[in-house]
Amino acid sequence: MDKKTVKSDAEWREQLSDLAYRVTRKAATERPFTHDDFPKAAGMFKCVCCEADLFDAASKFDSGTGWPSFWEPAAGDTIEERPDHSLFSRRTEVVCNRCDAHLGHVFPDGPQPTGLRYCINGAALKFDPE
Repeated sequence: MDKKTVKSDAEWREQLSDLAYRVTRKAATERPFTHDDFPKAAGMFKCVCCEADLFDAASKFDSGTGWPSFWEPAAGDTIEERPDHSLFSRRTEVVCNRCDAHLGHVFPDGPQPTGLRYCINGAALKFDPE
């Protein structure tokens, strides 16, 4: 992993849109189907906060949930999974390992080969085409 990206709350607020700030820094969730026009081209989905490579477009699939979904993260240790007991349920939160940005959650109901569904807020992602 690269060196941790650490910024003050004021620096994050200045860098990010209001929605991206609330999602990535305050663990909010954007409304479903906010990003229906997400690119379908080859490329890399990066963290909107620190530009770490998070998900290869080749692992993206349509889960029908209304949020960008991927069956595996990019190679390496770009994401961290943490227990999330909010909203009276047990889930696994997914955060950027470089800057601790909240990305979304991972669920065990995705397609093969992993069987996982990384359900990610589109506001947390920046697309870099190949």
